[in-house]
Amino acid sequence: MSSSAPPMTPLHPRPPLRLSCVVPAYNEAGHLAEFLQALHACAAALTSDFEILVINDGSRDATREVALAQAQALGVRYLEFSRNFGKEAALSAGVDHARGNAVLLIDADFQHPLELVPRMVDLWRNGYDMVYGVIADRAAESSLKRLGTNVFYRLMNWGSSVQMPRNAGDFRLMDRKVVDALKALPERNRFMKGLYAWVGFTTVALPFVPAERFSGQSSFSLRRLGALALLGLTSFTTLPLRFWSVAGGCISLLAIAYGLWITISTLLFGNAVGGWPTLAASVMLFSGVQLLSIGILGEYIGRIYEEVKQRPVYLLAQDEDHSPLAPPHP
Repeated sequence: MSSSAPPMTPLHPRPPLRLSCVVPAYNEAGHLAEFLQALHACAAALTSDFEILVINDGSRDATREVALAQAQALGVRYLEFSRNFGKEAALSAGVDHARGNAVLLIDADFQHPLELVPRMVDLWRNGYDMVYGVIADRAAESSLKRLGTNVFYRLMNWGSSVQMPRNAGDFRLMDRKVVDALKALPERNRFMKGLYAWVGFTTVALPFVPAERFSGQSSFSLRRLGALALLGLTSFTTLPLRFWSVAGGCISLLAIAYGLWITISTLLFGNAVGGWPTLAASVMLFSGVQLLSIGILGEYIGRIYEEVKQRPVYLLAQDEDHSPLAPPHP
């Protein structure tokens, strides 16, 4: 659904806005103070009832000191992990601890435009349960990253019953019922972009162009992005398993056909069967195919192994609560 969709008429009037702003932070000390002040001003212009949650995902710089220095003045609730658990865990922690009836997920590097937040709130008031940002232009990214992104979304939407919006990220505003639905999902391997799509509800997209980072560099290397893509594929689609089932069937049929051709050629024409080169190439080919398919199967078994251990998604080392919002009524 595009951002040009007409405003909805809510079935029930929205209550007064109580906004929770969730900010995952990993080595963001260089610009975190400026961002929190800008976010505070943005939220204050929308409602007097808001909180800011900073989730420190095991930062190795002065993120902790910067966040705590701003906590009391800006009404920040500071959550610190015992180690680096990853952005998906940080977002999950923010969702778990948010107290508002609407929850904003936003990065601390100024790439998610604050000027789009009032539009998100307007759409929420008009009846949309989830308003998410969609990257309209990826020209600033490398060609390899753009190619990988396109392949990932094609595979996800081809092999899964849950259609994930292309180029949609974590920048979004969610109603309380969406937040409660996300909190009710018990899985440990949390691919948040897939979970947002899985829970459904009434959604609308807002296109935006990411700004330049205020300072520093992104912590998402191609290796980490690849690991995240693999998590998404194995969490929301069995396409790799189906692909290798089909590949195994095709290879078996080709092997049978090749065996029949060798037999007929030898019996009818007396052609000598190729020896060592043919045998060596065949063994190497089928060994590689088997190991690759076992590896893909192992990825799924590994996900099951992680789930059955039932370890928590994250562990908190500190919870410094200066939030002005009272906990929501049960």
